Amino acid sequence: MKKFLLFILVFTAVTSGFSQNGTIKGRVFNEKNNEPLPFTNIVIFGTNIGSTSDLDGNFIFTGITPGFIKLAASSVGFESYVSEEFQVTNAKTVFIDIPMRETTIQLEQVVVKASPFRKTEESPVSMRTLGIGDIEKNPGANRDISKVIQALPGVASTVSFRNDIIVRGGGPSENRFFLDGMEIPNLNHFATQGSAGGPVGIINVDFIREVDFYSGAFPANRGNTLSSVLEMKQIDGNKERVVFKGSVGASDLSLALNGPLSDRTTFLFSARRSYLQFLFGVIGLPFLPTYNDFQFKVKTRFDQKNELTVLGIGAIDQFRLNTGIKDPTEDQRYILNYLPVNEQWNYAVGAVYKHFRKNSFDTWVFSRNMLNNVAYKHENNDENLPRTLDYVSQEMENKFRYENSSRFSDFKIIAGGGGEYARFLTNTFQQVFIPLGEDTLRSINYDSEVDLFKYHLFAQASKNFYNDRLILSLGLRTDGNTYSKNMSNPLNQLSPRFSAAWALTDKFFVNFNTGRYFQQPAYTTLGFRDNSGRLVNKDNNLKYIASNHVVAGVEYRRNEASKMTLEGFYKHYNNYPVSVNDSISLANKGGDFGVFGNEEVTSTGTGRAYGFEVYVRDKAFDQIDVILSYTFVRSEFKDFTDTYIPSSWDNRHLLNLTLGKEFKRNWNVGAKWRFVGGNPYTPWDVERSSLREAWDARRQGYLDYSKFNTLRIGNFHQLDVRIDKQYFFDKWSLNFYVDIQNLYNFKQEGAPNLTTVLDAEGNDVLLPGPPQRYQLQEVVNEAGTVLPTIGIIVEF
Repeated sequence: MKKFLLFILVFTAVTSGFSQNGTIKGRVFNEKNNEPLPFTNIVIFGTNIGSTSDLDGNFIFTGITPGFIKLAASSVGFESYVSEEFQVTNAKTVFIDIPMRETTIQLEQVVVKASPFRKTEESPVSMRTLGIGDIEKNPGANRDISKVIQALPGVASTVSFRNDIIVRGGGPSENRFFLDGMEIPNLNHFATQGSAGGPVGIINVDFIREVDFYSGAFPANRGNTLSSVLEMKQIDGNKERVVFKGSVGASDLSLALNGPLSDRTTFLFSARRSYLQFLFGVIGLPFLPTYNDFQFKVKTRFDQKNELTVLGIGAIDQFRLNTGIKDPTEDQRYILNYLPVNEQWNYAVGAVYKHFRKNSFDTWVFSRNMLNNVAYKHENNDENLPRTLDYVSQEMENKFRYENSSRFSDFKIIAGGGGEYARFLTNTFQQVFIPLGEDTLRSINYDSEVDLFKYHLFAQASKNFYNDRLILSLGLRTDGNTYSKNMSNPLNQLSPRFSAAWALTDKFFVNFNTGRYFQQPAYTTLGFRDNSGRLVNKDNNLKYIASNHVVAGVEYRRNEASKMTLEGFYKHYNNYPVSVNDSISLANKGGDFGVFGNEEVTSTGTGRAYGFEVYVRDKAFDQIDVILSYTFVRSEFKDFTDTYIPSSWDNRHLLNLTLGKEFKRNWNVGAKWRFVGGNPYTPWDVERSSLREAWDARRQGYLDYSKFNTLRIGNFHQLDVRIDKQYFFDKWSLNFYVDIQNLYNFKQEGAPNLTTVLDAEGNDVLLPGPPQRYQLQEVVNEAGTVLPTIGIIVEF
């Protein structure tokens, strides 16, 4: 580290005089019909440097100092617009499109000023937009979108090696992800099937333009979600020449390129290979993962009215157990005892076609995604012994969606629908030990194949009143599938939603949303069978999960670069699947590796989550970027006595403070401190766990569900620091960064692990019987270590 920092200082002195001039080219157009807007004024946001579009809507900036910037555009008859943040370098020309929205406000009337903080008619509340600078420079996130999101209000994080997204007290399976309008089922490598979390993100942020994160107020064209929607938008390929970008970061090596294929077609392509197994080895984790991923996009603009985007993303994930550890700690032995070997591959590919009309545009989306998941576990991790778990599964979805977005005077209307053919396959063998009158060891052994046809219809109308000071939006959606009679009835999944936004002044706003949302249970739950081959959850009348949301908030903008919000929220769940085996709602599960939802359930769970959020984004002393968020959240579900008890995501207090400062000569320093309240956990049932048959079935203890979530782990807090140094040469650029997670080495005390006591020869100690029992012990479970990373990014 000392040698690296010395090299940076010498390199800085030698290269400080190099050229620093960038070029921006772009196009301004009417968002509803894609027609160019001539004579539009464009300035670099926060400066007096400007340009004007020509008759074709094109503009150019030259001699721009490299760095992260935004553009502001204004034109008579259109709302002012502030672009997403993007980076200017000498290595390439940056191309930026600026969509403008028509307005009916007269020139002499008061107009609400444009702001870099986005707000749509459908979602005036609970939506945050992240620019590429927020992602690239976020301390501790290492350019991983999942970790960046965890700093937003309402979002809790889990253990340091997991990327679960817990939004406003909802479970990690309640989120949906879109890439350029195409839904992608997985956001992380080594994803928990039936849920979403994993150790590292699958998205290569080199291609990300901006991210819209909805923690509520979902528009009607986005369904099958209960807690959040993540919309990721990619850049287009460079129109002039092929640009190469390589990076070495915390967990992987990335190579990316983009450029023109023809006068009308551009492309993006990236591939990444991890060395996460080395990082996990340093941390001391007893599993060593390796992942590979790819990402591509090809966009063709046939003419002014028609464009086609073909895109894809995929991953191959493998890991092995680190059984070669000499003298493993009790914590390492605990993980080695129960964790299965897991191998996955997945992909999503699709095409998005847009056709622009006079006052509207059509969007057609065709896509296919697939997940292949294999997991197995041998007794004592000895491949010569029988398997206690042998699981193979595939999920396939073929999707079509049509949307029309129209604007007529003060009205905006979005309407459309879609269909889907889905297939789920599994071969499952697992030894389980469950209470059936008395504790019983049995094997689950079944093959399952489920084919579904799914559909959805939606429409949403928005109207501006009083010169755009009041905006009302009303939407309706329904979803259904052919799994069962109940799920095929569209009336059972009617999903209305309503939003209102009132601008009291040009700086102070009041926003509101309410809606009822539905989500299909996981395929692992739909396809679960008993040993006779019966779809038991279908016979149990499994239903779509429902959640009613109410969100209200106020917003204050001190200036164009400042935003402060206060939001209160309430969510009520019903029809949540509840495990027949342990009477626990599946809302409390899904936050660990493996498979989630493959058990018998009933749609009888109810719950609630409520609280408030404070969000501040400003610039202290006009120099230091400040992002502060605080969330108070309660998350509760009813137990078998019909009493509300804390859910596994009841963190109560979430606090994030991020600071960033740009210095001369392209230095940037950032720091992020976060606090997460301790979540509940359930103590071990030592009596049951010690039974030899029970322990040998999965080499892990069993929880005492009569005391479900009666205890809490310790609070978590962590300081992350990042230092960036960028160099901009005539034809290429170079970025060095040092990122240190958990700078002061905080160790969080989690739920204790339960392991067997070993004798002098390393064998499990058996107590006198009958019945035969192991001698067990609880072991302190601490997580957290200082994790430094050195990163290099080269672009030419």
